[in-house]
Amino acid sequence: MKILLNPAFESLRTFVESVPHIFGEEGETIYKGRNKIKVIKIGEIDVNVKRYRVPMLFNRVIYTFIRKSKGLRAFQYPQRLLEKGFETPQPIAYIEERNFGLIGYSYFVSVHCPYSRRFYEFGDADIKDCSDIVIAFARFTAKLHEAGILHLDYSPGNILFDKEDGEYKFSLVDINRMKFGKVSIEAGCANFARLWGQIPFFELLAKEYAATRGADEALCRDLILTYRRKFWTRFAKKHQVKYTLNF
Repeated sequence: MKILLNPAFESLRTFVESVPHIFGEEGETIYKGRNKIKVIKIGEIDVNVKRYRVPMLFNRVIYTFIRKSKGLRAFQYPQRLLEKGFETPQPIAYIEERNFGLIGYSYFVSVHCPYSRRFYEFGDADIKDCSDIVIAFARFTAKLHEAGILHLDYSPGNILFDKEDGEYKFSLVDINRMKFGKVSIEAGCANFARLWGQIPFFELLAKEYAATRGADEALCRDLILTYRRKFWTRFAKKHQVKYTLNF
């Protein structure tokens, strides 16, 4: 078993080493799909443990010998965001089980984010009821892109937020798919495609994003709506859309 532990959490080593043995029985399940996420309380700390499923044989070879696993990237990438002032749960550890020399289950352990709200709530929201959040989020994303950070799965469930002391705070999760480097205006606008929301939501998003990055508002609006339409047209052919989709 391979374990990488953040030195700041050396006090949790015993717990980390026990994770593969206790994961099935302890904690509260908050997500169950291809992977499984649990929240486990350790003393005063709520810990988030994500178990990645065992990859198919070909990918087991790839993740063992050629490419970093999703869990390992999830453990390594947060520091790059935190160093630039963007919130993401603090990484605690990465655990990797191996069978016959190949990767098996792997686990990413982090401090659980306390923010309770997700961007799913804006699917059918009236812009008058959420304009302050949209403005804050557009400015946050523009600064993220200006810092050379592009979240490749910028979807409603991966953006957590709450309001603290009159200010909206955002935290990014599931960051194993990231791109670091210059983010063009077009790439930045395309990044909003997976979000839920009605046309006025994206129009305001475009306005504030363009203003923060010093870009053309009409161009940003056209790019955001075009990439949104392309994504959701493809998505709707295979999946149920859980909000009112209009173009």
